[in-house]
Amino acid sequence: MTTRTTKRAPGQPSWMDLATPDLEGAKSFYNSVFGWDYFDAGPDFGHYTMALAHGQQAAGIGPMQPGSPMPSAWTIYFSTDDAAADLARVQALGGQVIADVMPIGSLGALAICADPTGAVFGLWQAGEHIGATVENEHGAMTWHEVNTSDAAVARTFYGDLFGLTPQKMEGMDYYIMQRGMDMICGILQMDENWEGIPPHWMGYFTVDDTDAALERVVAAGGKVQVPAFDMTYGRMAVIADPFGAIVSIVKPPDVPA
Repeated sequence: MTTRTTKRAPGQPSWMDLATPDLEGAKSFYNSVFGWDYFDAGPDFGHYTMALAHGQQAAGIGPMQPGSPMPSAWTIYFSTDDAAADLARVQALGGQVIADVMPIGSLGALAICADPTGAVFGLWQAGEHIGATVENEHGAMTWHEVNTSDAAVARTFYGDLFGLTPQKMEGMDYYIMQRGMDMICGILQMDENWEGIPPHWMGYFTVDDTDAALERVVAAGGKVQVPAFDMTYGRMAVIADPFGAIVSIVKPPDVPA
């Protein structure tokens, strides 16, 4: 099992969390799909809930404020050693600040921003909470990509912000953003098939069996947004929970013994 005990380097995806209008309903849904257990941080933290996979912190779920105009959604956070400095760099590079730096007790500090194409993401400056402590296992995060209307602008923005270099995938308008040989995240150029969908970050959770997971999604009241399909990196699908939040799942390709 791939676990972590130390914080990630700046610019690496470190955490995903869900803002939902129905905390108990969301917990029930994702327990059915991923088998998550939960730890409620209590009223002092607004009942923010840690989702646990294999006993390790996999993601967060928090209740939305009643009457919130924002849709239920997953947010991807990138590690930073200085959230305030990186937030200033976001603005200097043409991005926007949505929520200024907010300390979360001794756990760390967060900020929410958007890139110049409008895709929203977070920054997490780790304290006691280093982000996900399990990766690339069933129910744990494994990949992150931005679907954008202007991949060239996005490549420049994230390359400059996080010190990444783009590598184009053959036969696709898709770029892997790398630091050295490490693949950090992806950038996809949206085309006419994405009409009406704004730029956004998409996170992937690993599953042991994509088709079986989709059956559980439907049985638990969710929807299959994109049916299972095969790619070099595994069998993928896009799902929506009963409250409209969208996320991707993937079963990595089998590794020969």
